[in-house]
Amino acid sequence: MEYKKTLLMPKTAFPMRGNLPNNEPKRQEKWEEMNVYAKVQERTKGRPFFILHDGPPYANGDIHMGHALNKIIKDFIVRYKSMSGYHAPYVPGWDTHGLPIETALSKKKKVNRKKMTVAEFRELCEKYAREQINSQRQQFMRLGVRGDWWNPYITLNKSYEAEQIKVFGEMAKKGYIYKGKKPVYWSPSSESALAEAEIEYHDKRSGSIYAAFKVVDGKGVLSNSDELVIWTTTPWTIPANLAIAVHPELDYNVVAVGGRSFVVASGLLETLKSELEWSEAKLTKTVKGSELENIVCRHPFYDRNSLVITGEHVTLDAGTGCVHTAPGHGEDDFLVAKKYGLDVLCPVDDKGVMTEEAPGFEGEFYDNINKTVSEKLEAAGSLLKLSFITHSYPHDWRTKKPVIFRATSQWFASIADFRDDLLKAVGETEWIPAWGETRIHNMVRDRGDWCISRQRVWGVPIPVFYGEDGQEIITEETIQHVSDLFREHGSNVWFEREAKDLLPEGFTSEHSPNGRFTKETDIMDVWFDSGSSHQAVLKERDDLSFPADLYFEGSDQYRGWFNSSLSTSVAINGEAPYKGVLSHGFVMDGEGKKMSKSLGNVIVPNDVMKQLGGDILRLWVASSDYQGDTRVSDAILKQVAETYRKIRNTFRFLLGNLHDFSPTRDAVNREEITGVHKFMLVKLNELIDKAHKGYNSYDFSSVYNGVRNFCTVELSAFYMDLAKDTLYIEHADHPERRMIQTVMYDVVVALAKLISPMLPHTADEVWENIPGVEEESVQLTDMPDALEQGNVDGLRAHWSAFMDLRDDVLKALEVARNEKVIGKSLQSAITLYPNAEKRALLEATDGLKKLFIVSKATVAKEGETAPANAQVFEGLAVVVEKAEGETCERCWQVKKSVGEHTEHPTLCAECVETVSKHYASVEL
Repeated sequence: MEYKKTLLMPKTAFPMRGNLPNNEPKRQEKWEEMNVYAKVQERTKGRPFFILHDGPPYANGDIHMGHALNKIIKDFIVRYKSMSGYHAPYVPGWDTHGLPIETALSKKKKVNRKKMTVAEFRELCEKYAREQINSQRQQFMRLGVRGDWWNPYITLNKSYEAEQIKVFGEMAKKGYIYKGKKPVYWSPSSESALAEAEIEYHDKRSGSIYAAFKVVDGKGVLSNSDELVIWTTTPWTIPANLAIAVHPELDYNVVAVGGRSFVVASGLLETLKSELEWSEAKLTKTVKGSELENIVCRHPFYDRNSLVITGEHVTLDAGTGCVHTAPGHGEDDFLVAKKYGLDVLCPVDDKGVMTEEAPGFEGEFYDNINKTVSEKLEAAGSLLKLSFITHSYPHDWRTKKPVIFRATSQWFASIADFRDDLLKAVGETEWIPAWGETRIHNMVRDRGDWCISRQRVWGVPIPVFYGEDGQEIITEETIQHVSDLFREHGSNVWFEREAKDLLPEGFTSEHSPNGRFTKETDIMDVWFDSGSSHQAVLKERDDLSFPADLYFEGSDQYRGWFNSSLSTSVAINGEAPYKGVLSHGFVMDGEGKKMSKSLGNVIVPNDVMKQLGGDILRLWVASSDYQGDTRVSDAILKQVAETYRKIRNTFRFLLGNLHDFSPTRDAVNREEITGVHKFMLVKLNELIDKAHKGYNSYDFSSVYNGVRNFCTVELSAFYMDLAKDTLYIEHADHPERRMIQTVMYDVVVALAKLISPMLPHTADEVWENIPGVEEESVQLTDMPDALEQGNVDGLRAHWSAFMDLRDDVLKALEVARNEKVIGKSLQSAITLYPNAEKRALLEATDGLKKLFIVSKATVAKEGETAPANAQVFEGLAVVVEKAEGETCERCWQVKKSVGEHTEHPTLCAECVETVSKHYASVEL
């Protein structure tokens, strides 16, 4: 007879293998067809806003693992908020201006920009940027990130540029914008000024020189035989030297060495004796730095003076305490020299080539003259020591080449004018991790004025006109007019028209009596572009709100987007553009090394999705401790894929055993659920609470671990295992079977919702296979709330204690299996010898043989002593024996009743009754 026909085995269309690389794109097409983003927004309209404002990635090249980590976590947050009481639209954005696109056109596309107008070249830049946006958009969407992808914000869009002009105008109106000549980071390789956010530090080998400047007018304090000793690691700046700075409060020693008389800081004398090999240095005099002020030295090889000045920036950290000062090549140098009316000499051009202001070096690249400078110093008797050091040095973050400080005429935003407001806004913002507040507070506190001008063409022009007298013209009228022009024509109009055609009709100015105007040719720093998004996006779009609830980007953005957005928003709005800021670390390889093509350790998101699927990549993100640096490798992804397989199999088992279940027809009243089944609902409640806490605190790994443990430990290793007998063997409407199915239904519905932010493709696939659900997608539901169960402390305590006892029994069964006493656990009969506490626990628990998955479970009578072959645990002894009887063909349990019924000789009495009563009409 075929008794299989009487078993209610699992049935489901939910496959064991997800085949994610092939099936996810099909599901995404379905989401597009149903316009799931719009449906989510419509469903949640009217709820409180939760706005995660997207920091725009740069539109150039394929996405990398850092992009994937960033966008996926944003998707976790937005999806969860949409399912937990908020209206959470997500508008992605792109940063599109700047040098990389200019370079890509020149190098990759072989565009000769010299053969075209600026406007023509900019049109090619825009075309290239939009191609990159389309490519990256498809890759981000392939990750499963839900958003308003066909209506994003783009910094080159006309409306965005128009609003950016208004931000500039408002800052100018408040007096925060000014033009001045001062040293800024200058990249000879990019031929442009850079902001602090565009600087990164790498090791560089530099010449280290000690040189002596002879006194020519000692002002009665020093003699003309004395020499001030300076130290520098930029010998190429010696041609620009105009002064020597000393600290007014420090003591300075005059020491006689080998027939010469040198002046150095007292606190550095012993170090310098060793460094300069002064075996004999006789102290002849000590003076305060303030006494040295206005003493005149002579430049070592030019016919000009070098004035001794005082400055608080001089320290005893290194050097000599006498600081070589070139006002055109250092911020401290510039500021202190300004007090003394010194010129800002900067004999280096845009390309880093020395000009005729540095006689003897003109036409040479700055970094190539270090040797010649040293030779001239030596010839003049000035060079005391030349060596080489490797030190951390600023580099251009795009070209990866060294930068210099160079005094040029630039546009600045005066951070100092509203620094207190910035610091106040920092303190009013929630920073996660907490150290983020200290980091950005210190950056704002120590930040100099922001250089916002760039000497490039691909960007938003600085909307300034110049009168015939050279005076800058920025008025509310001109700003509004330029903004309107950009909104209609885009910023290219600035390069297509003459200045007079960019001004309001009939515009006049006292600075141009003849009506002739010119226009600024510099563009704005790209950080001003993206830093204006709070105005151009949050305030301008009807589907968003200001300030954003959250900004979330990499930790490098404390000096970048977090900072520029804060500066522009506080300047024009008086508050931060965000209520909270969350940051993540960088993605490293499996050994914690930076990924690079040369090392061959690069993991590419597109490759991972082609091999494993987007949900595996998302699960890796969920498992990571993303607030620090995160590791990824093929081995790590393989482990994550194995976890996914276990979670998926759990869903398949749950769905398979709900094939004949209708939640409206078959569900048991939750108040009537008892015993271990109620305990599983308690465990489900614990998972729901843990998941809510994890999602709300952005601790996604706790959600991941909670779901993984619930699926593999609570369900697979326990509840599903013990439920099989009842689910398969009992008749369809057996009360305990329906009770189990009710629990499993609650579990699978809750689990599908809980994993939906992390595994949206899988969650939707699960949702399609759950009986009785009405919504077409789990994305159109809310997160589960914990089920009302009253006081469950006693239940939790009982079953937690029982699970510990069960672990001991399972260990005993495993030992018996290894010793060949039994095969499968159903072949065993166990006898338990508990102490008083565990006896009470066992006597209060029904269905012991099902819970232990054995054919017979007996609790020895009180006072019985365990035999010698018992396995002993704390408070419990267990005897495992082979069960007496034969194995029932239908329920696989070993029972003495097998063979007693002539019509069904291979069945036990219980199965005979079930078959006879419920399957009499089934042809066996």
